[in-house]
Amino acid sequence: MRRHGLIVGAIALSGMGLAAWHWLGAPAQAQIPPPPPPAIPVQAATVSRADVPIEETGLGNVQAFNTVTVKVQVNGELQKVAFTEGQMVKPGDLLAQIDPRPFQAALDQAIAKQAQDQAQLDNDRLNLQRDSNLLVHQFAAQQTVDNEKASVAQLEATVQGDQAAVENARVQLGYTTITAPLAGKTGIRLVDQGNIVHTTDPNGIVVITQLQPISVIFTLPEGDLPAIADAQDKGPVTVSAFNQDDDRELDQGTLALVDNLIDQTTGTIRLKATFPNPHNRVWPGQFVNIRLLLRTEHDVLTVPGGALQRSASGYYVYRIKSDDTVEAQPIEIGQVVNHLAVITAGLHEGDRVVTAGQYRLQPGARITVTAAPEKTAEAAAP
Repeated sequence: MRRHGLIVGAIALSGMGLAAWHWLGAPAQAQIPPPPPPAIPVQAATVSRADVPIEETGLGNVQAFNTVTVKVQVNGELQKVAFTEGQMVKPGDLLAQIDPRPFQAALDQAIAKQAQDQAQLDNDRLNLQRDSNLLVHQFAAQQTVDNEKASVAQLEATVQGDQAAVENARVQLGYTTITAPLAGKTGIRLVDQGNIVHTTDPNGIVVITQLQPISVIFTLPEGDLPAIADAQDKGPVTVSAFNQDDDRELDQGTLALVDNLIDQTTGTIRLKATFPNPHNRVWPGQFVNIRLLLRTEHDVLTVPGGALQRSASGYYVYRIKSDDTVEAQPIEIGQVVNHLAVITAGLHEGDRVVTAGQYRLQPGARITVTAAPEKTAEAAAP
């Protein structure tokens, strides 16, 4: 019985100890603060000053500076095609040769006819001179001299006509040699050697397209006209052509003209820019993104465009405070050019702002700044 009582007492004491630990230890645990939430990784940039180009953007269509369909000007057999498809040619380069023999014969015939009439003219001139001398001494009739004068005048006209026929035959012979009328790139050959070609053929022999320089036709809103006119008053206006992804500059040229009529249907104006195109990166028929430089804002506050957030009351950014927390800072912006925003109010030079990762943020959130991820080869490939 004593042993049984000791066991019961031990169990009771253990229960009392557990209850005391529960009542005394629980408040102590409740007083331990919860661990702070982990810092949110973001990317950041510093507000800095820069020169920002103020540009207008539009979509343009590339047009060849000159395009020529080379056609034959005489009928005949195409004896030779002297160019290679896609070849760059210069003015005067041989493109094709038509059989010249019929035209050479026509030229020789015209020259012979001229020589024949010239000989007759020389003879009639001698007769006129001889009879004119005899008329002075009344050894020749006046009518004879008058007839010889008329014959000489007629033959002179005939010889002039013969000369014109010779020149025409020479021109026709020259047409059998077909040369490039301008510098450019040949296209696909439209007729094969050995065919009989005619002046009435609709397709011609080849199309030559001038690529250097080259033109781009693009449109801008009519409201941009005053700013464009101001830029033109200051000198040549720079125009840049970019690919369709707008991430690669193809060439840089100048504004050639502003069209003289506004399209009332769309409220836009057409403009034409000229590009030197030294590397042939701009191609006829291609669509390109156009940036027309109006002016350059110097030494203005800028932040990356990725930092901008928008609410019902306007733009704001998450500004990083000295304790690595963020606050929502309202701002005012000017232009956003090339993913760079001009700040007109709300930030100071040297402020740090979040540029990526804002979707997890709220005012007062603690952040840690990480580096921007590097592009892989697959991601960087166009």
